[in-house]
Amino acid sequence: MTDLQNLMRLFCRLLIILCLSVSIEMAYGQPPAAVKQAPSLEQAKVSTSGPISVSKSYPVKLRDKTLFSVQEKIYSVSAEERARLVSERIRKLYEDPKFSLDEIHVEEMETNTEIVAADVVIMAVIDQDGAEAGLSRQELAAKYAQIIKSVVRDMQHDYSVESLTFGAAWTALATVVLILAFYLSGKISARVCQKLVASKGYHIRALRIQRVTLLSAERIASLLVSLVKVVKIGTMASLFYFYLTLVFSFFPWTQGWTAILIEFILRPVRMVLAAAIAFLPNIFFIGVISVVTFYSIKLTRFIFTEIDKGTIRPSGFYADWADPTFKICRFLILAFAAVVMFPYLPGAQSPAFQGISVFLGVLFSLGSTSAVSNIVAGVVLTYTRAFQIGDRVKIGDTVGDIVDKTLLVTRVRTIKNVETSIPNAMVLSSHIVNFSTSAKEHGLILHTSVTIGYDVPWRQVHELLIAAATLTSDILNDPKPFVLQTSLDDFYVSYELNAYTNQPASMARIYSDLHQNIPDGFNGAGVEIMSPHYGALRDGNNAAVPTDYLPKDYSTPSFRFQTSK
Repeated sequence: MTDLQNLMRLFCRLLIILCLSVSIEMAYGQPPAAVKQAPSLEQAKVSTSGPISVSKSYPVKLRDKTLFSVQEKIYSVSAEERARLVSERIRKLYEDPKFSLDEIHVEEMETNTEIVAADVVIMAVIDQDGAEAGLSRQELAAKYAQIIKSVVRDMQHDYSVESLTFGAAWTALATVVLILAFYLSGKISARVCQKLVASKGYHIRALRIQRVTLLSAERIASLLVSLVKVVKIGTMASLFYFYLTLVFSFFPWTQGWTAILIEFILRPVRMVLAAAIAFLPNIFFIGVISVVTFYSIKLTRFIFTEIDKGTIRPSGFYADWADPTFKICRFLILAFAAVVMFPYLPGAQSPAFQGISVFLGVLFSLGSTSAVSNIVAGVVLTYTRAFQIGDRVKIGDTVGDIVDKTLLVTRVRTIKNVETSIPNAMVLSSHIVNFSTSAKEHGLILHTSVTIGYDVPWRQVHELLIAAATLTSDILNDPKPFVLQTSLDDFYVSYELNAYTNQPASMARIYSDLHQNIPDGFNGAGVEIMSPHYGALRDGNNAAVPTDYLPKDYSTPSFRFQTSK
């Protein structure tokens, strides 16, 4: 009942507005009580010897309906003024409830023929009027008199109590139908909205492209509910518009509004249909361009697909360039087709369309500076082959594997399993280290440094470091690991172990295993690693070796003093 009450309140408000509109039209549509009669030659004796000239045709109209036209002016009374005066006098006839159609008759004068109603001259017809119509003035006056009688008869019928009563009855019936239509629209839309909400996750599912969720089921259901509400409002507005048009046609004061409201609908429809018919040749041309563009892209895709498969091998063109080159070619083909097609689009020649196009172009240019720089950088990175998908790289301070590269960003998964997106412009301006480029063919050299005291023979140190590298998994035996002595410092010698691997993705684990094997090997040989600095009194102190690696008969040396006289 609440919905019905709300609809009733809404309808009552609309009905009040309608009544006020009709009242205003009736108030302002009525002529003044006393219209000043301008002197006209229809009421005076007209002499054919007076100056008569041909003028523009002006219609005698009543409620937007043309009855006939007046072409001649007589002395100072123009044809336009004659048409206006005749229209006013005819209107007064049907507004007079006591007027009888039998009072309209034709009276023959010496130089003109008058159409008279009671003691009022409606108009005078002269010889020039008849000559313009191809009739005598008597025949033309009789014809005009019949037209006036017919119009007044129709008007009197429209303003009769019986006609107004029927109009009120039809208005009441239309009002009831409108209320029922509003009520049913509300009920149906509410039921549809309930069904949509209940269908989330069942009939309505999330919209996904691969693993990316574009729209969730809740969002889709919400959009559909909003669409149903918009359709409901549009339906109710259309019904009310049709209701107004129908009600206005029931009453003589507002029948002119009916034509206006209908014209509001028909004019755009006619314009759209005319534009569509005029656009048919352009549609054919656009269709030809679309077909040529479609098959050009299809041919381009076929060529680059074969290059990617290795069937076609152009000299100096790598297979991994095939997909990005195809995308660039496709963009250029579509851009060229758009340029050729643009003049044939509807409204392309209008200043508004051109102005909006320029505005959007400037807005895009100003707002996409960084995006364009990233796209250009992405193209450069593609054709310089700085890295491929799966390569272990270092970009700036980020170390990880390349998981995706697009025209805008490069995505790197770090060794901590964190995915980082780096803009291509930043990648191009950074120092890129690729650990995977030559790892499979030549091997990647991993290196680490230790410092050993001068008391340990350097050959023994070399043997221990190479043995530790040999024990580490994923370290290649061919080429063999090697050791470089990088510096002779104050307290120790710096040794650099270099070992080859073909598993750059496992660098962190290999380094960890290598750093475990080096201390084990040195401790097993009883060699102390003096890194970075280690100072001790050798007498009276334990060796810097874990207890597990010391001999069973090992004892702490005593502290000795020696004096000389």
